[in-house]
Amino acid sequence: MRISGAALFSLALAAMAGYAVIAALAWPFKAALFPLTMGIPLLLLSLAQFVLDLRDPSRPAESNPEIARRRTLAIFAWMAAFVVLVLLFGFPITVPLFVFSYLVVQSRAGWGLSIALTAAAWGFFHVVFERVLHFPFEAGLVQDWLGVN
Repeated sequence: MRISGAALFSLALAAMAGYAVIAALAWPFKAALFPLTMGIPLLLLSLAQFVLDLRDPSRPAESNPEIARRRTLAIFAWMAAFVVLVLLFGFPITVPLFVFSYLVVQSRAGWGLSIALTAAAWGFFHVVFERVLHFPFEAGLVQDWLGVN
């Protein structure tokens, strides 16, 4: 049986997520929280994708290479923008700003839905990380430059 490149990628992603989860289990709770909350869903979803890739290897990923390239570049641009925003403004400001921008620009969601989902994302982030866990987030460079941290 020949394994497709997509299946190999899914398996490699599952292996990395599995390693992160196993390594994080030995850490203190606060240190392990992020790798576990990201690693467990990533492990489960990548294993599910691996199974799907094995069951139907003939399924084409994208019929038009130009569209696939544009979509890939857009995804990487959004990820790079998130990293830059975190560096400039810190996580507490970046999360709602990024969610709202992505919903309006990329997903073309309506204003009402964008505002509601942004509020939900910010509320979840604020309650879990700032109120419950008292997680100390670094100020962004802009706050440091303006002296408002």
